[in-house]
Amino acid sequence: MNTLVEVKDLKKYFNTPGGQLHAVDGVSFKIQKGKTMGVVGESGCGKTTLGRLMVHLEESTGGNIYFEGKDITHAKGIELKKLRQKVRIIFQDPFSSLNPRMTIRSSIQEPLRIARNPVEEMVMRTNQLMDMVGIDTRLHLSFPHELDGGRRQRVGIGRALAPNPSFIVCDEPVSALDVSIQAQVLNLLQDLQQEYGITYMFITHDLSVVRHISDDICVMYLGQLVETSPSKELFKNPLHPYTKALLSAIPSTDIYKKPKRIMLKGELSSPINPKPGCRFLPRCPYATDACREPQKLEEILPNHFASCCRVKEIND
Repeated sequence: MNTLVEVKDLKKYFNTPGGQLHAVDGVSFKIQKGKTMGVVGESGCGKTTLGRLMVHLEESTGGNIYFEGKDITHAKGIELKKLRQKVRIIFQDPFSSLNPRMTIRSSIQEPLRIARNPVEEMVMRTNQLMDMVGIDTRLHLSFPHELDGGRRQRVGIGRALAPNPSFIVCDEPVSALDVSIQAQVLNLLQDLQQEYGITYMFITHDLSVVRHISDDICVMYLGQLVETSPSKELFKNPLHPYTKALLSAIPSTDIYKKPKRIMLKGELSSPINPKPGCRFLPRCPYATDACREPQKLEEILPNHFASCCRVKEIND
């Protein structure tokens, strides 16, 4: 298959008074062109930082990011400006991500102005984008505070689509929306993907959402990937104890079969100067002394990777 985005051993450390906080620590994955890779995990696991690294809103501490086969890890200047026409982001909060002093039309046109497109082309493209994302043209002179959350997020999507990108990072784009509006936005993203072949990295903590939209899923825990798999395979046969606990928390609509909830005990490991062993060790019901050794993603089943030294024993 055609790989559009590849990440190798990506790291992002932040200096704190107590030491280095390992927000993203040795993450590697590939995203195929025209597909959606979901990234899930608890709040604070490093999902958003990973997304910001992909679009260079944060600079990496180590590792490499490849886009269309080219290393873009340290892209700067004109190279970065051109890259941001192809690699875009949809932010979690549609209100804070829009300039309150700019009209809807101006917000959507901003990437086109930066690229110095002719005025006539900008007007035509803006009208086209508003139609694509379902915003009535009568709202083009409205300001963000005059719209509801769903329309504001549609403006964010329109702005991301403006320069015809091939890759979009969706940072929890529906978490701030009502359930009915969530469905509309998700369906919009899928329709746009089918029509224009856009590739997504979809960050969320909502497993029901990621199951609906993703082709592949990466599960993060304290800055590291603990399991990666095709979406259907992950929900059918989770391997890592943390993934099992996450999936057990999904609400069920089956009134005759009560789901068995896995309640995690113990305290979170500190992401500041973490020890070399498994970071899930203090909360894992299957932990042994072997878990104190460094853990790496290994292919347990075809295209199904997990970073747990006891994963085969646990799943036998």
